[in-house]
Amino acid sequence: MTTAPDPLALEAQVCLALSAAARALVGTYRTLLEPLGLTHPQYLAMLALWQDGPQSLARLAERLHLEPATASPLVRRLEARGLVTRRTDERDERALVIALTPEGVALRERAVEIPGQMLERLGLDLADVERVRDSAQLMLDACERAG
Repeated sequence: MTTAPDPLALEAQVCLALSAAARALVGTYRTLLEPLGLTHPQYLAMLALWQDGPQSLARLAERLHLEPATASPLVRRLEARGLVTRRTDERDERALVIALTPEGVALRERAVEIPGQMLERLGLDLADVERVRDSAQLMLDACERAG
């Protein structure tokens, strides 16, 4: 007779594996981002701005899966470093537009090596990382649907 696995076994919890993996991944990024003077959340914000250009604070927060109140101090720190500007949207004075400064644009040249360096540090190939990313996105989408 086989006994059913314990649904509360720590090792069975997807939340443990994902949160531990996320902390470990951010820690691995930390040493690569320090020379750029960026934290991991700041790096993600810069990636969104390098990719999409100027955008509202609300749009940036949405892209980063953050609340605007959480994204705002992050953007203020990037502004203090001279990497971005915040200005009132001409079409909606309640909204802020975040844009890269020339220094922020130039930082992209130094950051372009980060993804390859991460693959090397992790000892994974691009296909492995894409599978993990797609699985994580599947979980994120399911959680957002569940509310």
